[in-house]
Amino acid sequence: MIELEGVPELIDPVMVAAFEGWNDAGDAASTAVAHLEREWKGEVFAALDAEDYYDFQVNRPTVFMDGGVRKITWPTTRLSVVRVGGEKPRDLVLVRGIEPSMRWRSFCNELLGFAHELGVELVVVLGALLGDTPHTRPVPISGTTSDPDLARRMDLEETKYEGPTGIVGVLQEACTHAGVPAVSLWAAVPHYVSQPPNPKATLALLNRLEDLIDVRIPLGELPEDARAWQVGVDQLAAEDSEVAEYVQTLEEARDTAELPEASGEAIAREFERYLRRRDGGGPPAPEERTRPPKPPKPSGENTDEDDSSED
Repeated sequence: MIELEGVPELIDPVMVAAFEGWNDAGDAASTAVAHLEREWKGEVFAALDAEDYYDFQVNRPTVFMDGGVRKITWPTTRLSVVRVGGEKPRDLVLVRGIEPSMRWRSFCNELLGFAHELGVELVVVLGALLGDTPHTRPVPISGTTSDPDLARRMDLEETKYEGPTGIVGVLQEACTHAGVPAVSLWAAVPHYVSQPPNPKATLALLNRLEDLIDVRIPLGELPEDARAWQVGVDQLAAEDSEVAEYVQTLEEARDTAELPEASGEAIAREFERYLRRRDGGGPPAPEERTRPPKPPKPSGENTDEDDSSED
């Protein structure tokens, strides 16, 4: 039994997790959770024992000076809690760490122990993968779950992935077996510009998370960082004719694939987010969703395109 001291009773808690490593192309997912911690001033209340899950020759500890005293930071996974205000306040349990080196089932069971003790109602795991997607287009975000009812209720894809998996897939499966509703959100990062950071992919994940759990997430400087990132990649691509030609090929393929699927859903979703940010309130009423007035030009950072994601 996990006993938590100093953690208040939580309101409609959702656990949001991300792990550095194989599941985190461009560090997009772990940066998204770090952003939530920073913006909402998350308070760490627990950390998993690094000795149990990490190979220190793979993920080495770091030494730093603190007031003239040498200290060591060990690689681990930490849990923090934040309260989201508004008309309907709710709490988020944020999980951020490094993909463990060993004992994955025990690792997931320990996280689920915390989820059970805190009364977590939903687990959302963020991930990022490399894909054949152009940096000039909206970042494809796919939402998947193993629960058919949850897929219908939250407008998600029922996962059909087969192949190698990481801790994101293992944790989602552990949640399913434990009867805890779980969702994975994946951002597709251009494989030709995969080095971190990728603020555009981080922003897209946060936008989709905002829609999924119905909260207003403060974005800070992320939108500007995302624009600057794209301008920088544009400049690099323009300097290499082969890269520029390849990007154009990806753009044409993406635009052709999306043309038959053009509908008002993406515009309506973007307009709902615009209203939330303008008024600081919740989503508009159902009748407002069906016939919205002319919206601002969509930023395109949120899309439900089904990329070939692994869960």
